[in-house]
This record gives sequence, C-alpha cells and structure tokens, in this order.
Amino acid sequence: MVHVLGSRVLLRPTDPERSRAFYGDVLGLAVYREFGTGPERGTVYFLGGGFLEVSGRAEAPSAPGMRLWLQVADVQAAYEELRGRGAQVLRPPLREPWGLIEMWIADPDGVRIAVVEVPADHPLRFRP
Repeated sequence: MVHVLGSRVLLRPTDPERSRAFYGDVLGLAVYREFGTGPERGTVYFLGGGFLEVSGRAEAPSAPGMRLWLQVADVQAAYEELRGRGAQVLRPPLREPWGLIEMWIADPDGVRIAVVEVPADHPLRFRP
C-alpha cells in the first residue's frame, strides 16, 4: 500500500487571476502557501482536511466531471454570504433525499462545487 503523507487537489484554471479572486475573495479560503511569480504563480488554499492548489494555466476548463465538495456548519449562512460576494449559485440549499443539505455553486471555469451541511440528525453524525 502507498503511504500517503499529504494530498491536494490541483486546479489549472483558464484565467488564474480570476480563479484566485474567486477562491480567495468570494469563497474566502485561507492561503496555506504561495509560490512562483507572475500571473501563473501558485496559490495553495486550506480546504478543510486538505488543500486546493490553483496554479498554472489551462487552455480549456478542467475535466467536465470534476466536482469539489465543501462541508460547512451552516449552509444557509454560506448561501447568503456567497450570494452577497457574487458567487454563481447554481442551486440554493435543499435537503436531499439522503438527508444532507446541499447547495451548488460554480467557479469561474464552471467547476461545480457542492456546499454541504450535515444536519445534527444525520447518520454521519451518529456515534454508537
């Protein structure tokens, strides 16, 4: 088995400055580290238990099936805050049949992001 010491999602945006503005200013992710210089420099953001690296430049948006899943304490508060910051809301918060409360937003390249609240009565919170 491979002994993984760390991990991160690598995102190659079509417009790095626009994506850094989205992830840093609109989503409000905290910066873990930055590297390089110029418009294609890298920025690594804290992403809960992992990291999101925005660096380099792609000719076309990322793979159409790519999704990010972000758990928050209060999805309704996140919805209001993100809407106020100009995030593209694809769907407001709704309780799903599986019990999670989810909303969907998109980054500037169309990467879909699930913003999820795990309610207190959800099985994910059950502790035997």
